[in-house]
Amino acid sequence: MLFGYDEQQIEPTGTWWLENIHPEDRSAVDRAIHAVIESDGEHWAAEYRFRREDGKYADVFDRGHVFRDAQGKAVRMIGAMLDLTERKRSENALRELNDTLETRVAERTAELMAAQDALRQAQKMEAVGQLTGGLAHDFNNLLTGISGSLEMIQMRLAQGRTGEVDRYVVAAQGAAKRAAALTHRLLAFSRRQTLAPKPTDVKQLVSGVEDLIARTVGPAVQLETVHAAGLWPSLIDPSQLENAVLNLCINARDAMPDGGTITIETCNRWMDERMAKQRGLDPGQYISLCVSDTGTGMAPDVIAKAFDPFFTTKPIGEGTGLGLSMIYGFAKQSGGSVAIYSEVGQGTMVCVYLPRHLGDAEAAEDESELEAAPRADAGETVLVVDDEPTVRMLVAEVLTDLGYIAIEAADGPAGLKVINSDLRIDLLVTDVGLPGGLNGRQVADAARAVRSDLKVLFITGYAENAVLSHGHLAAGMHVLTKPFAMDVLATRIRDLIEG
Repeated sequence: MLFGYDEQQIEPTGTWWLENIHPEDRSAVDRAIHAVIESDGEHWAAEYRFRREDGKYADVFDRGHVFRDAQGKAVRMIGAMLDLTERKRSENALRELNDTLETRVAERTAELMAAQDALRQAQKMEAVGQLTGGLAHDFNNLLTGISGSLEMIQMRLAQGRTGEVDRYVVAAQGAAKRAAALTHRLLAFSRRQTLAPKPTDVKQLVSGVEDLIARTVGPAVQLETVHAAGLWPSLIDPSQLENAVLNLCINARDAMPDGGTITIETCNRWMDERMAKQRGLDPGQYISLCVSDTGTGMAPDVIAKAFDPFFTTKPIGEGTGLGLSMIYGFAKQSGGSVAIYSEVGQGTMVCVYLPRHLGDAEAAEDESELEAAPRADAGETVLVVDDEPTVRMLVAEVLTDLGYIAIEAADGPAGLKVINSDLRIDLLVTDVGLPGGLNGRQVADAARAVRSDLKVLFITGYAENAVLSHGHLAAGMHVLTKPFAMDVLATRIRDLIEG
């Protein structure tokens, strides 16, 4: 029996065989056979569908050999048909199983990704809730101090009791400064604060705040400093590093309620690939500034959360939980990192790693009071572009008090009208984020196209790094972060105009 046919049903001619090939395969098989015969070939092979006796088609593999006479003429062909139906069925079943498996895997992967997205969203909302809750608590306290002090000033002025005004002014200023510090910490955590990096001698910086730290931590704590000889300079914002050192020392003091020793240590570090990877750094040269204490220490689970915003082990009202997150953000934004080494009952060491600067450090500058700020020369004019009327008014009044001619503009297009006029302008002071379709950087660039030597001072509430070319500004362009003291503004303006 061959595919259900008995010998009587099988005709000896090729016509019967060809007629039982599936109509869709028949012409291709016929052409292939004739091609072998006409090309003097000897072997032929093909896969096709062949009709069984019951009318169903079998998948077959057919191989034939052509016999030729002495003249090379094809006289007969003998072949063998192999039934592939079961193998094909198994292959198709396996293929379908694989396709189904791939679909199931894809569906399961999509489900897992959706679950992970939902978890991340929940964690994000929890973090946002914690962040906004902490901010609302701290800022409401600070705003109460500011608004309450202003109300009392208004009341005392109406009563003619001007002698009591100063205490409320001091209270409002103190609350405003704490609010500014809180904002800077948040921006430092998010790595969006505006930094003013300078080549800094960290040893000199620590020495400069040593007395302040000693007074802050109190007499029960012994303060020691250990500095490496030949300490490299680092390109960092010195005021932010001062804040970081002070925060670390305050944390160390709080970890030693019965007193102890705080050690501030600086040294040069060469980081190979392994050491750098452990600290989240690129291999290279760094300086380390470490603050250690002999206090209670930190458990591993506390260390894991130490850099989270608003995480604190201190009682309510005794800490914002932003100190370490601010230090971490500042270090990362400066190209460095922070690491914590601690054991419960043995104390804690927090090390700030900052990249080495190949150059000399700059000398520290002294801040001046507004009354002692340098005054303008006759006719010097400053254009102030800011969309916030209060900021614009305050800056203009300070400039006027110091003898400058102040011109105000509320947006970029208005500022450019002044730029394109014939008025004398010695300095452009502009906010970075402005309405009207032109940001501060675009205004400055357009102004420089008209007045190539114009000095520019950007004032900004946070670091719009893309706008400010990631801190790489042209000569004569500088940045001042809001909020700023008016005496600092006055000194910076004078330095820029004279520079």
